[in-house]
Amino acid sequence: MSDRQGAEQRLRSLRDALHHHNYLYYVLDAPEIPDSEYDKLFRELLELERAFPDLCTPDSPSQRVGAAPLREFGEVRHVVPMLSLENAFSDDEVRAFDARVRERLGDDEPVTYAAEPKLDGLAISLTYEHGVLSRGATRGDGSVGEDVTPNVRTIASVPLHLQGSGYPAALEVRGEIYMPKKAFEELNRRQLERGDKAFANPRNAAAGSLRQLDSRITASRNLEFFAYAWGEVRASAWPDTHSQVLARWRDWGLRTNPENRMVHGVQGCLEYFRRMSGKRESLPYQIDGVVYKVDRLDWQQRLGFVAHAPRWALAHKFPAEEVTTRLKAVEFQVGRTGALTPVARLEPVFVGGATVSNATLHNMDEVLRKDVRVGDTVIVRRAGDVIPEIVSVVLSERPADARQVKVPVKCPVCGAHVERETRERTKQGNTVIEELAAWRCTGRLACSAQLAQAILHFAGRRALDIEGLGEKLVAQLIAEKLLRSPADIYALSHAQLAGLERMGDKSAENLLAAIAKSKTTTLARFLYAMGIPEVGEVSAQTLAGHFGSLDALQSAALQYAAELTQARRDADRALTKNLANSALRQVPDIGPEAAASLAQFFGEPHNQTVIRALRAAGVHWPEGPVRRAAAGRLHGKSFVLTGALAGMSREQARERIQALGGKVTGSVSRNTDYLVVGAEPGSKLAEARRLGVRELNEAQLRDLLDS
Repeated sequence: MSDRQGAEQRLRSLRDALHHHNYLYYVLDAPEIPDSEYDKLFRELLELERAFPDLCTPDSPSQRVGAAPLREFGEVRHVVPMLSLENAFSDDEVRAFDARVRERLGDDEPVTYAAEPKLDGLAISLTYEHGVLSRGATRGDGSVGEDVTPNVRTIASVPLHLQGSGYPAALEVRGEIYMPKKAFEELNRRQLERGDKAFANPRNAAAGSLRQLDSRITASRNLEFFAYAWGEVRASAWPDTHSQVLARWRDWGLRTNPENRMVHGVQGCLEYFRRMSGKRESLPYQIDGVVYKVDRLDWQQRLGFVAHAPRWALAHKFPAEEVTTRLKAVEFQVGRTGALTPVARLEPVFVGGATVSNATLHNMDEVLRKDVRVGDTVIVRRAGDVIPEIVSVVLSERPADARQVKVPVKCPVCGAHVERETRERTKQGNTVIEELAAWRCTGRLACSAQLAQAILHFAGRRALDIEGLGEKLVAQLIAEKLLRSPADIYALSHAQLAGLERMGDKSAENLLAAIAKSKTTTLARFLYAMGIPEVGEVSAQTLAGHFGSLDALQSAALQYAAELTQARRDADRALTKNLANSALRQVPDIGPEAAASLAQFFGEPHNQTVIRALRAAGVHWPEGPVRRAAAGRLHGKSFVLTGALAGMSREQARERIQALGGKVTGSVSRNTDYLVVGAEPGSKLAEARRLGVRELNEAQLRDLLDS
């Protein structure tokens, strides 16, 4: 036998032995050998892999030590979306959840639930192919996460290879990456010794550790993992209950929480909650509540999902810790969509395991409802142990000089006018303007708080389609003061771009070519690129087709703005007939909200300045009477899409429907002809069924399009 053959056999033996001892240590908590013996086996593995590097496999225990830094994370699209859970904060809410479950199942008998602690960590998706870990991805926005595979490999309680046999050819395991309390304390001790900033809590530390570009840093942070759910599974057979799945996982080497229990009925749920509440402080990790899941998988299927959460599961959160402190000031932050949010500046106070000096006030309606004033003594809590919020005011301690909170007239960032959002509704037979809670900066294109989002939207594939102008580059350009509005894109030079990080001559040339190409567009794309609230792709196409030119649309919007201002001055706030019959409102599918948004957008001088600069830079489109194509087979038919389609994107479906003369709208109404239903549909399905709208699945849609 050659040295290489001997090394290959010994490596297989060492890997099997180390996987076995990891399973005993992390899953069964029953180690057979001392740490020194484990270390001896591990050192021998490393020495052999150094001598024969081509024999190192992806599932080798040596892969836990970390590798050289990555440039960036790749994106991972979840085949099955990673949904959030509905929250409950009281026993009554849990009883209501249980009642809904039994009502939908049509069964009055107590339901058996799988109950588990709700870890305060980071959700993770692990994909195993033929038992070998092939990918680790963060939850992200639920649909798209980040590929953190090298970092996940460093976590000792994540098996690199499943034990035993019988596991599916493909298995996506979901669970929680967390940092134990002791590891968190040790990490913060090291941070402070180096003069670095300490982490606020174990969850932040875990999230930051998992998203390191250098996986060697992740390996040093002592993260751990518990499995609790699954996504895509390719298996010929699968257990009947959630608890049976977890039991099988333990046989395969996946670590599940030893505090998991099966409970019966709502009383069993509440008893489990009280028991875990009592054990909370003594656990080696942080939890912020418990989770109940209907145990039977066929019942889970019957119960289904709402838009972003399963109907068969509930997170029961622990009561938030509350303290009192003084409100020193209220400032207004401008979000990426222009919404103004009041933020309380507090005298620092320790609550829920962290020092809090800022708290959300949500919106001005909440400020008025709670009668919050600057100088008040307020009760603060960390909602769900995470977001600090003001619960109420201690009125008995209000000082004589307490000041009322007022919304600024001008945007605190760009100085543009601030307007309150409104909507039209019918009251006692009259159409009236109703004020909403949100206040918004109207200077979208010129407001630096909204700038990054505005530029990314402007450059998007369905807008001006500037390939290469991505999130990181936009952030650099804004930081270098090279972008102050979308119009500045067309003033960028080769020297400015080539000098940026990760650019260079060729990248700069490609981007400048894409920018030049984007100057020739259509009115519909230009309108969509402006990012006007309530104006999506379909509305932009409708407006372009109706008015034919930007000047005609602007004229109609400004006329509507004047009429809307007059209507708001009316004593009884009733709308005039001119408002409902204005030119803008005569456009199909342009309702009062979209009309008001267009009036607000074109009435803001900042936005007009940017539009003039864009046109001066050479952005142009054909104007004049719109040449309409001959009516297609679907002319006059209205479609709404809901849920995820498997064989095509929703954008592709929309384009095919429109190419045949059909219309795609965003909401279901009595005028909707078809609702196209994909996987995990939202609330549109219930509304369509209420109105008797015809439903099409993906296969039926294809038949309709192809016939």
